[in-house]
Amino acid sequence: MDKPAIANTFGTLGAVFWSIQLLPQIWLNYRRHNATGLRPSMMMLWAWAGVPLGVYNIVQNLNLALQVQPQILSLLSLLTWIQCYYYEHNWSLWKATSIVVPIAALMGGTELGLVYALRHGRAREVDWPVTLMAVLAALLLALGVLRHYWDTYTHRTVRGISFVFVGIDALGDLASIISVVFERQLNILALVTYGVELTLWTGIFAAGGYYNLRPWLKQRWTSRNQDDPLSDPGNSAMPEEERSPVALHDRPSSTSVFRTTSSDVGIRQRSHAAIQA
Repeated sequence: MDKPAIANTFGTLGAVFWSIQLLPQIWLNYRRHNATGLRPSMMMLWAWAGVPLGVYNIVQNLNLALQVQPQILSLLSLLTWIQCYYYEHNWSLWKATSIVVPIAALMGGTELGLVYALRHGRAREVDWPVTLMAVLAALLLALGVLRHYWDTYTHRTVRGISFVFVGIDALGDLASIISVVFERQLNILALVTYGVELTLWTGIFAAGGYYNLRPWLKQRWTSRNQDDPLSDPGNSAMPEEERSPVALHDRPSSTSVFRTTSSDVGIRQRSHAAIQA
């Protein structure tokens, strides 16, 4: 649509969202001192996805915010990935650092080399490697999220992942899509890359609503009804004193118990035995 101001604004928003998207997850892992349910394979796939995505956005000369965005994704994904091993596999800080730093350097060197190589190729009208970068980025991002789909299916719950992180990431995808739409030339591959991830995150939200939110709401509703003595229609025909949810033991004691059918029967039996004695 050739609206550079709007494209830059939403591109910057996308970069900001992607800059902070993993911070809630990193903080959650740090606060609970574990990364249970969080898949390190997802984080590593995302970290590597930032390489072809960064190459594509730079070679395609998208706005600066979209060029910086993949670098932030790779950095935070690597940090989250190493948290998984630090907390779940009891790696020492030295071991974690000595492993993650060379990987980060390898990623940076690979991206830099590919940028120069693909620019040289485009100068000779060889465009298929650029298309390959977009496809590879979309594939790695999708595989990272799909790893959580499998975990959700296996455990019948969305676990280990911060929904704040998911929401921020989805907003980053949406802002990036809007930014691409308002670029001088509509880039279909960029739309597909961000759109695939946005769609998959929407599915995670839906799964969270079904497996996590729905049972929680049901439990809250059930607990509230159980705590309300007037919620049972059968109590309406009982005398007021018998509708009380608390009954005293028949022996001298200050202890009270919640009345149930079995407890009422037990009290009557003990009272009858006492009368006969």
